[in-house]
Amino acid sequence: MAKPRVALFVTCLVDLYRPTVGFAALRLLEEAGCDVVVPEAQTCCGQPAFNGGDRRSAQEIARQVIDNFSGYDYVVAPSGSCGGMMAHHYPGLFGDTDPHYRGKAEAMAAKTHELVSFLTDVMGMERVKAQYEGTITYHDSCAGLRELGVKKQPRRLLDSVEGLDIAELSEPEICCGFGGTFCVKYPEISTRMVTDKVKDIEGTGADTLLAGDMGCLLNMAGRLRREGSPIHVRHVAEVLADITREAPPIGEAP
Repeated sequence: MAKPRVALFVTCLVDLYRPTVGFAALRLLEEAGCDVVVPEAQTCCGQPAFNGGDRRSAQEIARQVIDNFSGYDYVVAPSGSCGGMMAHHYPGLFGDTDPHYRGKAEAMAAKTHELVSFLTDVMGMERVKAQYEGTITYHDSCAGLRELGVKKQPRRLLDSVEGLDIAELSEPEICCGFGGTFCVKYPEISTRMVTDKVKDIEGTGADTLLAGDMGCLLNMAGRLRREGSPIHVRHVAEVLADITREAPPIGEAP
């Protein structure tokens, strides 16, 4: 049986701030039996322009993504927000004004997935060969949860990690306050939201915070560091791929 050809959408934040997440995603996809390609021409998914109301720029970026990612069996991103943008918002970007790209967007959207949900729901992965000594808590990022239904999948795979315990947040589905351009437009509200989130994280007694979206992770890690918290922050893919020894936690020096 031929391996499914998967195009890995690395995402801007992973590329610029946390390349180890991209390598972790690649390792997990290959372990799941995929033939993985990383299209070199990829850039942003267009979400910042879309959220900011710049529809024309969002369309131009979306066309470039669609042209470079349409020739694969699946498109996978280690980010619920980028995955949600491509799977839910691309078709609507073109409406009736560009039926050619609307059709291409709909076809690509149907095969676009967030990383961990793809591993479990499509590839049938039930466990990973990984070890992590400690207690983690998991934040459900808004786009992954509400647009792509990512909730049980990361916890299912984390349960198979040797040495790892999970301590749930009291409100794991509450926004961390990042929200893309929201944190720039409304910094006071955003800061209050992430401060409340940090209190919830600390209340679990966990030593590590995990999530599946780099924007949320950078936001929460920044607030944790500012408040002097010793809690480590990582992308869930780093733990599942067993590469935590290859890079320090987010926001910490090597």
